[in-house]
Amino acid sequence: QVHLVESGGGLVQAGGSLKLSCAASGSSGSIKAMGWYRQGPGKRRDLVAAIAEDGVTQYADSVKGRSAISRDNAKNAVYLEMNSLKLEDTRVYYCNAVDQQWVDHWGQGIQVTVSS
Repeated sequence: QVHLVESGGGLVQAGGSLKLSCAASGSSGSIKAMGWYRQGPGKRRDLVAAIAEDGVTQYADSVKGRSAISRDNAKNAVYLEMNSLKLEDTRVYYCNAVDQQWVDHWGQGIQVTVSS
């Protein structure tokens, strides 16, 4: 089992920046890909960004160019830096890890609120 804990969320002004962190523990050595998803009230959970074992990244169009995902394999951690934050970035953000058996693991979620 992989246990994921997110940190770094909170209240940010529009146009500002934040950095989300996610630390993996447990069977973290089995992780293939890691990423970030976000979900609004009554909405589906959508991919924000993902990074594979080899460092290949993927971004949602809505955050491309103003976000950067990175990974520290030694620390079993993944990070998401977001700049030029918009009101519509307000969501609950979830850390995700996919293990060698292609099973998804999720963090508990962390709120990001962008204010005007």
